[in-house]
Amino acid sequence: MCETCNAGGFNRREFLKISGAAATFGALWSATTLAHNIDETPNIPYIEKKKTKMSVLFMYPPEDVVNAGKLEAPRAEYRWHPYPGYQFEAKMNREKFTEKIVEFAKSYDIELDFHKDAIYTKAATAEYTAKMKVMLPDTLLVFNFCSAFSEWVYEMSQQLASLPMIVYHPTGAFHQLPPQNLVKAPNMVYINSIENWEALENAMAAANAMKIMSHSRLLRVNSTKEMAKEVDPNLGIEIISIPAAEYNDLFDSIKPDNTMISDAMAFKAKAKAVIDVEDKYFIAGFRSRKAVLDLMKRYEADGITIDCLSLEERKPCIAFSLNNSALIPCGCEDFAESAMSLMIGAKLFKRGGFLHNPGFDVERNQYYGTHCTSPLELHGPGKGEMPFRIRPFMHHLPKTAAIDVQMTPEEKVFLMKYIPWENRIFAYSGTMVGSPEVTVAGGCATRFVMNVDKVDNICSIYQGCHPILYYGTVMEARRLKSFAKLTKLEFVGNV
Repeated sequence: MCETCNAGGFNRREFLKISGAAATFGALWSATTLAHNIDETPNIPYIEKKKTKMSVLFMYPPEDVVNAGKLEAPRAEYRWHPYPGYQFEAKMNREKFTEKIVEFAKSYDIELDFHKDAIYTKAATAEYTAKMKVMLPDTLLVFNFCSAFSEWVYEMSQQLASLPMIVYHPTGAFHQLPPQNLVKAPNMVYINSIENWEALENAMAAANAMKIMSHSRLLRVNSTKEMAKEVDPNLGIEIISIPAAEYNDLFDSIKPDNTMISDAMAFKAKAKAVIDVEDKYFIAGFRSRKAVLDLMKRYEADGITIDCLSLEERKPCIAFSLNNSALIPCGCEDFAESAMSLMIGAKLFKRGGFLHNPGFDVERNQYYGTHCTSPLELHGPGKGEMPFRIRPFMHHLPKTAAIDVQMTPEEKVFLMKYIPWENRIFAYSGTMVGSPEVTVAGGCATRFVMNVDKVDNICSIYQGCHPILYYGTVMEARRLKSFAKLTKLEFVGNV
């Protein structure tokens, strides 16, 4: 619950304040355009879902060209093989990297376009750059296996300024410091490492998430009097606001049948304990889940956030927990920025996150989080549920059902959140301590304590209400750095 921080939520007024003009988001749709009866499909444009298109280029010289003294590089007349040298076996490495690229592309459903031959002349580089200006893939992935070509890669990035790029430069393919113009280039992920498959996957996952966000829709259910549309200026996520009455009417229209009642009771039976919650509120939780899913289907939404605190038995705590486990991003209390963070996380990490309110044990320098909608499958769908109890929503009546997930100590976790009005995304990694009892810590149904890495003052990481907790390694958290670089967001954190 977050009554005191609700002003920190991302609302239309703040959107306009940030941008300075409504035109940044496109025109608001009129109430007439969006009007519809509850049983009708709203008159809104369809958003076509497209695969991420990624062009792949390898750059290295054939050995016979260098041996003939014909390479376009200093000391060519001495048949000098630029770093990493001919024993690096560029062709063999190309095959190895290609295998990994194809594997990751299959995992993230990315459409690949490989340039047939390796490029090793300035003219061929210019020709390829011209081709990319016409093709306009979503991302360009370049493997540069020759130190002599680094400046060509930078020139390519300058001419393709609007095209996000991933440049992989193996350690050993350049000596001294890596080229700083590539390191600092905007909307470019520059990887300088030795066979770092995790970094490569991070960059490809980030490029895919960037594309998916640009054709995604978030549904906000709140106190608005008429339906309206806006667009997040950083990521292109379309945001539609609708009156809460539509959700309420849909919930009230759902009459629980035997299947729904059976599902609700089976869910109750899985809990380690049920504390002072009547069966009717389990059933209400499953009515809410159907209402949420039906509403998302009605608006073809990829995520949803609801101003939920005053909904009484309609509160979607169980619905949101189960949906986030299934990678259907659902955010509490009409916080659009947090719901968009869940949308990003579902695509980047392929698991649901726990939207929560932050707190701090200042004496122990530990982070404390608490809320009522933690996913059960925090490691990802099909990877096992966390142990949980059911207890009432903790802050007002009626005693609706909320999930008390018991966090696993010693596992690697991280916090993240997208803050659109500051053009920022953050990530802080650490280790889970566990779940203190509610009588000791209080707060809300699910509680956790974590140690945050490399932070002397735990309160210094505070970035506002409703960040997201994810189970995952530091390397996985670094996907957010790649995502930030490709989308030109500022990155803050300890990873």
